Amino acid sequence: QYKFRDLTIEELKDVSKTYPNFTFSMNTYTFKDGSQKDLLNFSGTVPVKYAGNSYNIPVRLWILDSHPFAPPICFLKPTANMGIAVGKHVDARGRIYLPYLQNWSHPKSTLTGLIKEMIAKFEEELPLYSLSSSDAARQSELLSYIAKITEGETDMKSRSKTGRNEGCFNKITVVGAGDLGIACVLAVAAKDVADKVVLLDLSEGAAKGGTMDLEIFAVPNVEISKDFSASADSKVVVLTVNSLGNAQTYLDVIQSNVDLFRGIIPAVSHYSQNAVLLVASHPVEVMTFVSWKLSSFPKSRVIGVGANLDSERFRYILTNLLKAEVLAKDAWVIGEQGEDKVPSWTSCNVAANQTEAMAARNSREKVANRAMEVLKGKGQRSWSVGLSVADLVDSILKDKRKVHSVSTLAKGCCNINSEVFLSLPCVLGTSGVIEMVRLEEDPLVQEKLQSSAGSIHDLQQQLKL
Repeated sequence: QYKFRDLTIEELKDVSKTYPNFTFSMNTYTFKDGSQKDLLNFSGTVPVKYAGNSYNIPVRLWILDSHPFAPPICFLKPTANMGIAVGKHVDARGRIYLPYLQNWSHPKSTLTGLIKEMIAKFEEELPLYSLSSSDAARQSELLSYIAKITEGETDMKSRSKTGRNEGCFNKITVVGAGDLGIACVLAVAAKDVADKVVLLDLSEGAAKGGTMDLEIFAVPNVEISKDFSASADSKVVVLTVNSLGNAQTYLDVIQSNVDLFRGIIPAVSHYSQNAVLLVASHPVEVMTFVSWKLSSFPKSRVIGVGANLDSERFRYILTNLLKAEVLAKDAWVIGEQGEDKVPSWTSCNVAANQTEAMAARNSREKVANRAMEVLKGKGQRSWSVGLSVADLVDSILKDKRKVHSVSTLAKGCCNINSEVFLSLPCVLGTSGVIEMVRLEEDPLVQEKLQSSAGSIHDLQQQLKL
């Protein structure tokens, strides 16, 4: 079945000669789209020296049938008493990501060369650690889940937990202990909307800065943890993390965020399989799309903070500064965060004829333009975004059925045919987005939304998920 059988056999001979502990077999691999192939794979351990000690790291490599012109799919293969150390080159599922794989090119790239780079990278950052006996059972459950993920099983409903009462305890998790993460924790605590808030601190080293202050002053019902399992059974998981790598281009910055999310989303999705994912990381439209793809959650349960803050400010400006209460009632800021956001109104048929409708629209646009000018002068500080996040969490946990402008899958709206997330007015409840509110048809607004969708889709096509 292999297109370049002789070349593949020669490579495998080299691997067997250099690393004789590897064993080879043919097994069925299930891809994420559900398709299956019988693929050659080999398992074994690679020798790694770290901090003066020697380790044998178990790995499994799947050889695609287009080898050697396509890179293999690589995973760690930890035992039940090993924990996966999520890092730059390994995600929570144990999948291995290396520059060597991204830049794979025959004949320069070989399997033995790949294993050598794997060893070198693992010696910089050890991908596994030893679990205590109390953690081993929990790790065994996670490994079972990871096995299903790596074989392409993405039906989250079939993996719902049993024996837990999730209906009477409002718990949320905030991922990321930077300024935004701490602002979200404090805002949620101030609104008293959750019974418990877990701050998942994924930074290196001991607690410092804001997290240390949270511990010192003991904010009620707030727990700080570095363990993904602390997030178990959360109703809402808020994502605030952003990569602080040395990326040179905008695309590199986003890709480093994607790499970061690869190690986070599968883990939090595993521990809170019925949660709503609320994304506040930048750029919010792209990272909400990434979260949706990596979690396999339904689109209704993956939303971005979008233009919720801008919409609330916009209506406040209309009502309190410009005294346009009637206009403010159904006003929204929609589209893409940043300079390309646009004002819009809920669909209604107030005007008796076309002339009156045109006059009303012109009058409204003048007021809206004044409000948008005022809005431009308002920056988005961490504490203001935190308040917006708390507002959204409140609507979700209390099933308020309140309308918010949030990033949601826009495919099918305004003649958008691509899988992109844009901010649109949506009714929110415990299951996330319940329905999308219909907006007034405005050709200029639709044109701007389509333009945003096109640029976002082009950017997403360049990312390595």
